[in-house]
Amino acid sequence: MPTNTPGRHRRSRKKIVLAIALPTALAAGAATAMAGFGSASAAATVPKPDHVVVVMMENHAYKQIIGSKDAPYLNSLAKNGALLKASYGITHPSQPNYFAVFSGSTQGITGDDCYKVGSMSAPNLASELIAAGRSWGSYNESLPKEGSTTCKDGKYAQKHSPWFAFKNVPANTGHTFGQFPTDFTKLPTVSFVTPNLCSDMHDCSVGTGDSWIKNNLGAYAEWVRTHNSLLVVTYDEDDKHSGNQIPTVLYGQPVKAGSAPTTKYNHYNLLRTLEDMAGLGTHAGKAGSASDITGVWI
Repeated sequence: MPTNTPGRHRRSRKKIVLAIALPTALAAGAATAMAGFGSASAAATVPKPDHVVVVMMENHAYKQIIGSKDAPYLNSLAKNGALLKASYGITHPSQPNYFAVFSGSTQGITGDDCYKVGSMSAPNLASELIAAGRSWGSYNESLPKEGSTTCKDGKYAQKHSPWFAFKNVPANTGHTFGQFPTDFTKLPTVSFVTPNLCSDMHDCSVGTGDSWIKNNLGAYAEWVRTHNSLLVVTYDEDDKHSGNQIPTVLYGQPVKAGSAPTTKYNHYNLLRTLEDMAGLGTHAGKAGSASDITGVWI
């Protein structure tokens, strides 16, 4: 009968550790992929911009915008800012993606029907900002009046304004787009801009949406280059034919011009980055296990 040796004991222990650790690591990796690309355990340093404006556009895939002659302004922002070459929506249809980027969860929403106003209390970007003493606001084109909780009015659609669903977000922080300040120093720490159903490319052409961004946010885009601020243009989902790959462009003084990382990111990664840029120390829903966007900062 062979005699056991210390080396043989060590090899046996290594096999046991690997047998336990490997399935655990695989399970953790699968959970991370479901929550958001990357791992929060490797959190990177992100800038601290004074103001961030996020513009949500509609229903176009990466290849329908990037390189398109119909979107010259967006392509100029991509060229002179940062272009995420592997950015993805979470699901289909539109509305769950808005909830995902705002609250780190689709909140059980699977369609585009109007939600019950003030029916949710989950943590979200706005409630976190307010709790931390930062400022928040949304600017909604064609909203009838500030704080209106209407379901639909002309080209305005509530399904693209998730903030009104949350009772921990003051309704009066939901502004009309006409209230978007011309003195950009008066902007909140973080704000979302929701164009109407024509301006966001949902009902109208790529060229119409591209011109809307240039005409309405071009002055802000110029300003952010020298005022430690940021413009983000992204989309809710693709056209359902491109694996939900969407265009996402970041532009402003903290951004490394011409950067184009191929790391996979989704709406949870964007939310995580917005939270960390504001120094909140908290993360809503699946943003907590997502990584920050990196490779684009000066």
